[in-house]
Amino acid sequence: MPLATGPAGGEVDMSDASTSTEIAVARLRETILRGELRPGDKLHQDQLAEMLGVSRTPLRTALTALTQSGLVVYESNRGFRVREFSYEEMVGAFEVRAELEAMACRKAAANMTTEVAERLAALVEEGDALLAPGELVADNLGSYRQMNVAFHDLVIRIAGNPWIRDFVERLHDVPMASDRIIMWRDYDVIRRSHDDHRRIARALARGQGDRAGAIMHEHITYALEHLLSHLELYPDDFLRVPAATVPAGRSRRGTNSRRKT
Repeated sequence: MPLATGPAGGEVDMSDASTSTEIAVARLRETILRGELRPGDKLHQDQLAEMLGVSRTPLRTALTALTQSGLVVYESNRGFRVREFSYEEMVGAFEVRAELEAMACRKAAANMTTEVAERLAALVEEGDALLAPGELVADNLGSYRQMNVAFHDLVIRIAGNPWIRDFVERLHDVPMASDRIIMWRDYDVIRRSHDDHRRIARALARGQGDRAGAIMHEHITYALEHLLSHLELYPDDFLRVPAATVPAGRSRRGTNSRRKT
């Protein structure tokens, strides 16, 4: 899988990017989903072009494309900015993602091969190695994120239903519901989450689609529950939620905060 170095030393999948515009779209989307550009941030084209290593022409085309997909908004006389999503939109995206990825597991079980099973197992082993120190250290966060994205993407691709992949990709454009978000402070939580990967991989290798789907649904639902509770404790770790839409009892401190990674 061809990769290119992205912002902050991360990597962006370039396997589908054959033109400078596609590269700009991929790099900018990844930068937003990883939280390096935050909801509401104004997108200054000169700064972005330098940061992403692209020229202004493909960058502007990329901004227009991401406006059409809903990740960026454009306002006359104000320019482009990262779209803000409400609390309700974020929760709804998680709920739909849980259903779709559970469906992907059920379908993937019927399409499993020895090669795919080995690839899933290898990704689980990669996660094990990253968590071996007894914590997810900050230097390993990017590698763990990449492993997590690869695991979920492989299951969806093996499902063989392009509609599932299309709609899940749209849901990832709600940044807090993206599989790029890793809640890395609590080792016990991330260890439990990674053990879900192990159980999903085993179930799929055995052709147990319903079991794999049930684990995947709980995996994503638990991620939502944990994210909501930690928004109260560590608002700087997550993308901001518009304060006006956060229900009573939820933290409103994260409105202008930045994530620490």
